[in-house]
Amino acid sequence: MKIRPYEERDLPAMISIWNEIVKEGIAFPQEDLLTLDTGSQFFAAQSYTGVAEDDDFSIVGLYILHPNNIGRCGHICNASYAVSSYCRGKHIGEALVKDCIVRAKENGFSILQFNAVVETNTHARHLYERLGFKQLGTIPKGFRMKDGHFENICPYFISCE
Repeated sequence: MKIRPYEERDLPAMISIWNEIVKEGIAFPQEDLLTLDTGSQFFAAQSYTGVAEDDDFSIVGLYILHPNNIGRCGHICNASYAVSSYCRGKHIGEALVKDCIVRAKENGFSILQFNAVVETNTHARHLYERLGFKQLGTIPKGFRMKDGHFENICPYFISCE
């Protein structure tokens, strides 16, 4: 597997993976699905968008990296990760997060912060903690799940320096 910058030719696969997570309604805050046009604009607007490409040159995951805030907090970035449901459990997410930390530093960020990790997303939380992220607390009922009930969210951060 190789992590690399996305290319226009990757967009259909990226959009499919992204939309799969949005449809699941348990991790991403977005509710609207991406189209080829909106997806192209969305991924191009990020500070960095990386893809995980397997040995068959198929896109199996991706991440976006962008500022978390502006001005005096502009050194803090945020990221989102998506792995195809067909490829989960193969440590693709771990490779994406590790690459993201390197790219964050290259893009001038010194802290990577996740604002809304859903408390029940135990696989992501264990990964982040294993990689050295620190949980900042818990925000009760901060995420509305697809079925309408609310779950707690757990902000995390790590230094990129």
